[in-house]
Amino acid sequence: MSESVSFAIITCSDTRSMKEDQAGDALERLIAQSGWELRDRVIVTDDRSAISAAIVRATDELKCDVVLTCGGSGLSLRDVTPEATMDVCDRNVPGIAEAMRMHSLQITPYAMLSRALCMQRGRSLVINLPGSTKAATENWEGIVDALPHAVKMMDGKGHN
Repeated sequence: MSESVSFAIITCSDTRSMKEDQAGDALERLIAQSGWELRDRVIVTDDRSAISAAIVRATDELKCDVVLTCGGSGLSLRDVTPEATMDVCDRNVPGIAEAMRMHSLQITPYAMLSRALCMQRGRSLVINLPGSTKAATENWEGIVDALPHAVKMMDGKGHN
């Protein structure tokens, strides 16, 4: 994949440190394997305002094309990543979240329990991924091929 794409990874967890963030490690490797740039990787608590602030920093200050949140999109009462995403994003991009669930449903029926969203903030995509390494990488596989085109579209470069 030749198109240049920049990323931030925001792991949303009350219990993980950078050392224990295996899903974040896997996503970092996948970004590097595609030849793309990782501009930032942080861990924030399962707190709506903390997650929102991390998204705003990644999009507005670091100008990342794609922000991957990792964790907090399930049914636990502490899972508030979709709400934090909605708090700071402008437009819904439902097809990406639908593609992740469709891809995952071929692997496990539990994929239907995901509340993950994909939304746009300015010229950045914010994609909610699951917190488990297996699920995060499977969801990535379902959408990765569309990311360079999405970035190109957000940048106003059309369909050429």
